[in-house]
Order: sequence, then structure tokens, then C-alpha cells
Amino acid sequence: MIRIEYFTFNAFQERCSVVWDEAGNCAIVDPGFYTEGERDRLYNFIDKNNLCVKAILLTHGHFDHIFGTAEAAAHFQVPVYMHPADEVIIKEANPMLCNAFGLAVPADFSSACGAQLRAIQEGDVIEVGTLKFEIIETPGHTPGGVCYLERNENILFSGDTLFAGSIGRTDNQWADYDALMSGIFSKIMELDGEVNVIPGHGPATSIATERMTNPFLMPFNEPFEE
Repeated sequence: MIRIEYFTFNAFQERCSVVWDEAGNCAIVDPGFYTEGERDRLYNFIDKNNLCVKAILLTHGHFDHIFGTAEAAAHFQVPVYMHPADEVIIKEANPMLCNAFGLAVPADFSSACGAQLRAIQEGDVIEVGTLKFEIIETPGHTPGGVCYLERNENILFSGDTLFAGSIGRTDNQWADYDALMSGIFSKIMELDGEVNVIPGHGPATSIATERMTNPFLMPFNEPFEE
């Protein structure tokens, strides 16, 4: 049985998920904590529940999802999984965006984490105890955006690819609307309707709910085919 605890971090209300199995083997999805208080809430929960962190899973490289990554990786001494296409987000987009918002730029964990950083691609499966997280590439919001699917439990961690009633933003130079929509329609909407969707911001939803109610996923928004 999978268990999940959610944390809301930083000014952007980013959702960090702590996911564990019955034995306490644990993964942290998008550790976006920004303050010491936020970090302590996460660490104290993990300690109090005797969880053993095995991996950090990143849905994409935007600053609000990765603020605490380098520190958490060092603290727990675990691998960090990210699609390599988001290196450009770490090195180019995040410094510009953080400066614009007056925020500290998150550590370049591609350097800070060193050997702990693991590249992922479509179809990879990350095992954390009895949990198996399948990688689904969904570029568009960022070049290396991914979703993590736990098929046995019908749970999708969608990052900023898909939200309840919305989709990820694509209004910047590193984004691609057509790629985002293509991935959502050809991969995410093809999943079983009972799959629960845990997005990177806002409330949880399901594939069936988004098929029926998401205004961005109506048939007239399907990718154009020549």
C-alpha cells in the first residue's frame, strides 16, 4: 500500500510529496522548500515516521520545485532523478526568473550533487521498496518535464504538466505548447480514467475528471496534424 503526505512550500505554493511503502521506504517528489522552517517540517515528518528516504524525484527543473534539492540530497545521501533536457532550466532559466522575483537562486545541484544525479528517460522505472515509478516524458512546460506513474496504485505525479482544470504554462522561451499538448493527449489522457493525478500545484484530480472538465483538453485543442 502506498502512503503519501503533501507539503506546500515557498511563495508559489509548490506541492512536495513524500511517498512511502509499508516498510517505510520513501521517495521525495519535488523538494521545493525555501526556508529553514519549511525544511524542518519536511525533515521532522520523515524522522517522526521513521521513513527511509531512497530517492528524490524531480518532475522538472523549475526553481520552485527544486529549491531544497541540493540540501536534501546531501542530507539524506540519496540519488536525484531528473531528465537531462532540463539542465538548461537549471543553468539559464532559474537564475533569470529568481532574480526577477527577488529570490535566491537554488544551488546548481547538477554540480552540487555530483555522482548523486541520475538521468532519466521514457520508460525507465525507479524502484523505491515495493513502489515502482515509471517515467513518462511530457516536455512542453520545460524541455525535460516528466510525470511519474505508480501503476499498481494508479497514481500519477504530474508536476506542472497537468493540473485540475488547467495545463502547464508555455509562455516563455524554454517552453513548447505543441509538445505539451501532444504529450498530454497521446500519453496522459490514454491512461486509465481511475488514475489519480497529483499535480505540482493545486488540488488533486483524476484522468477521468480532466477528460470531462478540463477546458484546455476539449477536442478543439487537440494538436494539429498535417
